[in-house]
Amino acid sequence: MIYKINMLASNFFRLYHTVKYLKATQIFNRILRKFKRIDITTCVGMNLRTVKEPLASFEVMPQSYFGNMTFRFLNKTIKVNNWNDHKLTKLWTYNLHYFDDLNAINASSRKNIHLELINNWISENPPLVGNGWEPYPLSLRIVNWIKFIINNNISDEKILSSLQLQVKVLSQKIEYHLLGNHLFANAKALVFAGAFYSGEKAEQYLNEGLRIIDKEIREQILSDGGHFELSPMYHNIILTDLLDLCNLNMAYQCEQTCKRIDNWKTAVEKMIHFAVAVTHPDGDVSFFNDSAFGIAPKISDLISYAERIDVLKQQRSLLRDNKISFDTAVDFTFLENSGYVSASTCDSKVIIDVAKVGADYIPGHAHADTLSFELSIFGERLIVNSGTSEYGLGETRLLQRRTKSHNTIEVSGLDSSEVWSGFRVARRAMPQNVNIFSANNILIVEGAHDGYARLHIKTTHSRKWTLKDNQLSIDDYVSGDYLSAYAYYYFHPDIKISEKSNSLILTLTNGKTVTMQVTSSFELVDSQWYPQFGLSQANKCLIVAFKEPQVSVSIRW
Repeated sequence: MIYKINMLASNFFRLYHTVKYLKATQIFNRILRKFKRIDITTCVGMNLRTVKEPLASFEVMPQSYFGNMTFRFLNKTIKVNNWNDHKLTKLWTYNLHYFDDLNAINASSRKNIHLELINNWISENPPLVGNGWEPYPLSLRIVNWIKFIINNNISDEKILSSLQLQVKVLSQKIEYHLLGNHLFANAKALVFAGAFYSGEKAEQYLNEGLRIIDKEIREQILSDGGHFELSPMYHNIILTDLLDLCNLNMAYQCEQTCKRIDNWKTAVEKMIHFAVAVTHPDGDVSFFNDSAFGIAPKISDLISYAERIDVLKQQRSLLRDNKISFDTAVDFTFLENSGYVSASTCDSKVIIDVAKVGADYIPGHAHADTLSFELSIFGERLIVNSGTSEYGLGETRLLQRRTKSHNTIEVSGLDSSEVWSGFRVARRAMPQNVNIFSANNILIVEGAHDGYARLHIKTTHSRKWTLKDNQLSIDDYVSGDYLSAYAYYYFHPDIKISEKSNSLILTLTNGKTVTMQVTSSFELVDSQWYPQFGLSQANKCLIVAFKEPQVSVSIRW
């Protein structure tokens, strides 16, 4: 009985520390949407607006539809018999309803099977039935259909009528209960629909979408260019959305969008600089919070897109290969509003997380990764966070969000921030005492957090990174009362590892070696890296035990 009471009390406080960060509009709309009736009567009075310039194509994502109702999403190929098969995961089913393949690589060669697929969806998905009528897949599908219709001069009345109805439904189901990237996607779809159609209703969609976009750019895009959910993957998704809006403005040149294009271009340029800073030399995203390969376009593709639609000037193409020109041995960028530090030498790049978990009221994509980092040497990833391979409520999802799945310190078996369920966070680690020093070609980054203060008010984790020409040192200090403390370092699967005394010899695929020395006892264990949804790869993890309050690790190459 006492155990049950303690569990109830614990769950109550966890829920309290989760809900207390929410905005009133989130709580109100979460209740409202349960009772709101959706109007699905026939749409009238909307004609097509004249396109003034063709939409620039942006075909960079891989083919996902292969005809005969066979799809490949999240590394799983499935022949679908039911658009809402409950045996499929929610995320896979969502992807099914996005219709991303309409604008994927070589999409124009699949026009006929795409038309068949659209008509099949219309026939098999009556209004408000199934996953396809939820606001997020609605938003992505509306944009994909509009791009497809414009690019292929589609005039099929059945398709256009269905699209009108989908927009009408979306306008009544805006995700104010979630906010964040979902709300941005909703607003983008309304702007696309409002520009695509003409008439009074279209103007309402356009103005409402732009009103939301105006507010959300100010809210979601931080002054250093980072997206406030602090996921490099979602950052690139929002950057893609902004570039699509700029592309739409070129195509229709509506008065309302023309007034905003300069602000959009400014936001795009800031976001590109941020994305380059947190991208590895291999050109892909770093794994902080929910991030994985293959979901968002790479920054090099986004830069090319920006240049083609005249959002970014050609001389910026230096950024495309993620190369940095500098005179000193260590070059760094402190993205202060986001909380990341990006530092480079001629042979290395380190990305450091001294950030909050994300926006207070929308931490759904947050991991307990405070004071973690990733490291590339000689252009290859060496130390990597564990990544993200699934959403939902499973044990793997929870494990991937936990502190011990990141290159940082776990104290007394607890997470630095209380991640729970699939997308929840209760008490959060707050960064403290962040300082950066640079002199004599040496960079020092210091930071601490209070995530373990729930153990004891004086229990903190402090970390110092020291980077110079051919060495990175990490000094950790855990203060206060605690039962145990462990540092985790995850290696990329391609790294070959051998042990020698109190050090590791790490061999890269190019044959070059790196030495890693540790001042405390350690063990090398089998682990998993999750670089893509639906994919895991065997790798190794170094676990360092704290026998003393301070432990140091030195990486030399």
